[in-house]
Amino acid sequence: MPLHPQAEAMRAQRAAAGTPPLYTRTLAEARAADLADIRAAAGNPEPVGSVEELTVDGPGGPLPLRIYRPDTGADTELPVLLYLFGGGWTLGSPDTSDAICRRLTNAVGCVTVSVGYRLAPEHPFPAAVHDVIAAAEWIAANAAGLGVDPERIAVGGDSAGGNLAAALTLAARERGGPALRHQLLVYPNTDHAADTPSVREHDDPLLFNRRSVAWYWGHYLADPADGADPLASPLRAPSLAGLPPATVITAEYDPLRDEGEAYARALRAAGVPVELRRYDGMPHGFFAMAGVLDDGRDAQRHAADRLREALR
Repeated sequence: MPLHPQAEAMRAQRAAAGTPPLYTRTLAEARAADLADIRAAAGNPEPVGSVEELTVDGPGGPLPLRIYRPDTGADTELPVLLYLFGGGWTLGSPDTSDAICRRLTNAVGCVTVSVGYRLAPEHPFPAAVHDVIAAAEWIAANAAGLGVDPERIAVGGDSAGGNLAAALTLAARERGGPALRHQLLVYPNTDHAADTPSVREHDDPLLFNRRSVAWYWGHYLADPADGADPLASPLRAPSLAGLPPATVITAEYDPLRDEGEAYARALRAAGVPVELRRYDGMPHGFFAMAGVLDDGRDAQRHAADRLREALR
């Protein structure tokens, strides 16, 4: 279908303003512009019961965590979601996913932990993977202090965050834990060398496009050969058997569409329960634009419904 009218209006605004693509800017400029754009489109951040910032020991030094708690008043252990922000492993911080984490915390009734993993190119692959593994292991080891149930841990993320979430499930399987109940993958990167119709057909400079994809991978991988590693390209894993049930969300106007859907099919073929939902007419990034895109709000509600069911 055509680009949704709400998304087309955003595209027209960018055209009128002469907004340059992020991949044409310096890293500092791109990081600042990305956060500003996300905040402008995310909608008003919902209040939650509490937000706590802390730092734990990570594989590369101090690892920042942001912990959101719902206002439940319950004394029982709550489920927990580890949420990983997007930004092509190059942009982003816990501020990037703040509005998403608040909505999911409230809608799911869970504690949500956002991790400030290291960014490329300063810290290329596999630094971010190691950080999210460390965060998951810390949550499981400190469940009692956090007031969460170590048997009800889910992981989720959008774009590069979805890639890292998928990588974490692979690593956790090989390492024997932590046990993960569900994985939420929102338009994830799954194959460094993807040459799919959706990659080839999406070249609009006013939207996330194939040049964007190449720019991010170019920062993330110090050596292109690292793209063959399943922790960088989960679709290349020899087996996906035994991974947690998944919710996969894709967008029609997204170069990552086909590889995200291919990963959902591969999970299903390996015996993993999967629900795949494509949002027609939507561009990459729409999940974080719940303040201006109705489908962004719907996708967040759908994600919350799936997580709530998985974690109850």
